[in-house]
Amino acid sequence: MKPAAFDYVVPRTVQEAVDALGDAGRKAQVLAGGQSLILEMHLQRIRPELVVDINRIAELDHMGVDDSTLRVGALIRHRVFESAEAVPGPLGTLLSRAVVNIAHPPIRSRGTMAGSFGWAHPASEWCAIGVALDAVVELRGPEGVREVAAGDYFHGPYQTARRPQELITSVRLPLLGDDTGVGFIEHRRTHFCFAQVAVAATLTVRDGVISEARIGLVNSADRPVRARAAEQTLIGAEVGSPPTGYRLPDNHPFAQAGRIAAEQDAAPLAEPFADVEYKRQAIAVLVGRTLSEAAADQRSRVAALKEGR
Repeated sequence: MKPAAFDYVVPRTVQEAVDALGDAGRKAQVLAGGQSLILEMHLQRIRPELVVDINRIAELDHMGVDDSTLRVGALIRHRVFESAEAVPGPLGTLLSRAVVNIAHPPIRSRGTMAGSFGWAHPASEWCAIGVALDAVVELRGPEGVREVAAGDYFHGPYQTARRPQELITSVRLPLLGDDTGVGFIEHRRTHFCFAQVAVAATLTVRDGVISEARIGLVNSADRPVRARAAEQTLIGAEVGSPPTGYRLPDNHPFAQAGRIAAEQDAAPLAEPFADVEYKRQAIAVLVGRTLSEAAADQRSRVAALKEGR
């Protein structure tokens, strides 16, 4: 099939883009990477009257750190995060571990983090990380700039707090402390499939006791999920020695957190090759493994700090 007819504009400033999106109330779509939009238009599942191509807006092609916050402009491509050195500290490591799970190199060379937030697919790695880390989505519309916390931004599959006349200009993520460990693990049928389940986790440990934990669940509900019940069970728990073997003991704090995440935090939907029971089991296992990965990362970071590296 071919896309239905549409008008096409290429603004050079954010204000021009906002003006175009509000033009006569027409159904409009924003084009940045286009890795999801173009396919949906090709299949005529989306039929915009106007496509606003923001790729010539130079101010959106910027990423920087300000006041311990990473600001990712709307045109920053996925591939930027393939290097852990692109972002300071543990956050850079977390983003680099997650990004390699996004499709394949040609997609990562065009798609954007802001585009993932705009599309709001339940299997988006970035969206779950944003919810787990309390990211902020910056929106610019006819009434000016407003900010929406990631936890309030996602309303369901492909449904967000963004108004039709608004443009996502950036996503802001907090940097993580040097003594915080991170982990990300994804499970899918084939290398190029969407995640059936994935988990992002951060752990901060003081004197062998967990003082802060954040867990983001991918494709575990109709929107990204922060596993707050599971996080609470970890606060004050002793990390202990690294687990031996591939399977965690049932009484290990990470295994317990995984079961709570699967039963209390997640609301998985059945899909081909993964019914609800299967996904709950996968969530429980992956949460435990990802927390173990974060704990190992935390230990190595603390050791490096002590050695002055």
